[in-house]
Order: sequence, then C-alpha cells, then structure tokens
Amino acid sequence: MSTLAHTMMTAARPADSGLVGPGELDRYPYAESPGADRVGPSPWDSSDPELGRVGRRATGSRGRGLHGQLVQQLGQMIVSGDLGADRPLVPEEIGQRFEVSRTVVRESLRVLEAKGLVSARPNVGTRVRPVSDWNLLDPDIIEWRAFGPQRDDQRRELSELRWTIEPLAARLAAGHGREDVQQRLSDMVEIMNHALAQSDGITFSRADAEFHTLLIQLAGNRMLEHLSGIVSAALQVSGGPVTGCDRPTEVSLAHHARIADALAAGDAHAAESAMRQLLTVHPEVERVVPAPREH
Repeated sequence: MSTLAHTMMTAARPADSGLVGPGELDRYPYAESPGADRVGPSPWDSSDPELGRVGRRATGSRGRGLHGQLVQQLGQMIVSGDLGADRPLVPEEIGQRFEVSRTVVRESLRVLEAKGLVSARPNVGTRVRPVSDWNLLDPDIIEWRAFGPQRDDQRRELSELRWTIEPLAARLAAGHGREDVQQRLSDMVEIMNHALAQSDGITFSRADAEFHTLLIQLAGNRMLEHLSGIVSAALQVSGGPVTGCDRPTEVSLAHHARIADALAAGDAHAAESAMRQLLTVHPEVERVVPAPREH
C-alpha cells in the first residue's frame, strides 16, 4: 500500500472558506424590521431546544468552524421544512437564537444563498427560496435531504443518478492507462480488504469513496469529474441499503476488485459490467434500475 493512499484515508474533507468578500456583509442588513410580514410566533420558538446554541451539534459541521455549524443547522431546518417561505429570516433573531455574532449569521446566510436556499432582497429581507431554486447537486443539500423528510426520494434519485454516471465512467476509464491512478485504485481495494477484516467501517467507507472518485477522474471527462462530489455525497449517506457500497461486505469488495482488474487490463466491457453489478448488489435497487444486461 502506498503512503499517499493511506494518508488520503485520514484526510478530512476540504472546508469551505466562508470568507466574506467586499460589500458582502451589507447584503444581509442586521436591523431588518419585522414589519407586518412576521405573523405569529417566531419560527425558532418550536425548534428543537438542542439547537439553541451552535456548537452543541458539531457532528455535522465537518470542522468548518462556527459559521459552518450554523450553515449546517439552518440548512437542515430549511430542507426539512422547519423554516418555510412564509416569513423572513431575520438575522437578529438567528443571532439571538443560536448565540452567534452578526458576522457569523451573515457569512452563513451568504453560503446558503450560494446553495440556492435563500435570497436577500431590499425591502423584502432574507427568505427561503422554493425547492426548484435549490442546487440539488450540492453535497450538503444531498446530505440534508437524505436525513430529512425527503430521505426516500433522495436515496432513490441518487441511485438512479449513480447508475447513469458510474458505469459510463468505468467504461471510459478503461481506455486511460495511467499507472499512477491504477496503483491508487489497487491501494484502495487493499485498504478496503484490510478494513473489512478489522471490521473498520469508517476506513472502509473512506477508501470506498476515494475509489469511486479516482475512477471518475480516470475517465478523462471533465463534466463527469465535476459530478464526483455527488458520488462522494451518496457514499456518505447511510440509513438504508441502496447499493453495494453502503456497508462493508465480501461481495462489495469482490466487485471493487473486479473493477480495478478490468481497468488495469483495459477491458471496458468488463469494467462497466462489474460496476453495474456493484450498484445492484441489493435487491432493493432492482426496483429502481434494470439488472445488468446479459451479453
């Protein structure tokens, strides 16, 4: 196993910088007047009391700092429908509810706006945007949907999308004989094998995600490569058997090894077939996508 490959397994996901550009702070005026738009109790009054202070739920923050944690919590509330479009999101209320500074609130709203979840307009305030405006390919939104009321739809859609992306990527990758990437793919299989023997699900899942990311990169299609974040997010979503990558198994490992061997041999058909079989390890997937074709 190469040192580089092992190091990758312990590397954290790159963090969003969250830096505010010139003039960005003024786009979310802190002294928004409640006006007549706010009818009834504050949207925070019925929220989970554990959301009362950023930092209490740091598990989803991925180490992104205080504003990253607030982005996570507000994003989850928006996607779950707890924060709807019927009333504005008043920065002052958010700051008081989560006990954070106005700068943290503004940075967080800026990130959510970039994801298509909210919009800030003069004389209107900051409001939640309709689902049609959300960037549904954003890894964070994928995760939030997968653990909210839309979890079943999200997992089904991810399965369908992966069925479209990854067999094609495997076929294309077989035509690119980059020895360095081939070695890294083999390293990932070795790591997965060792993790399976040690019942180390975390290391297995990290190697699994790296394997699929490398394969898409090896395909040599920049548009497919741009979608690698979707696959990574799909692999991080747990809670139900969707594909063979959801949990460490001997069958899943064998399919990964077959893919790596086919790529090393330059066998595009075998690589595509092995990927399709990997994505249909669980019978539940057969209701979503067809079984691999017989040739």
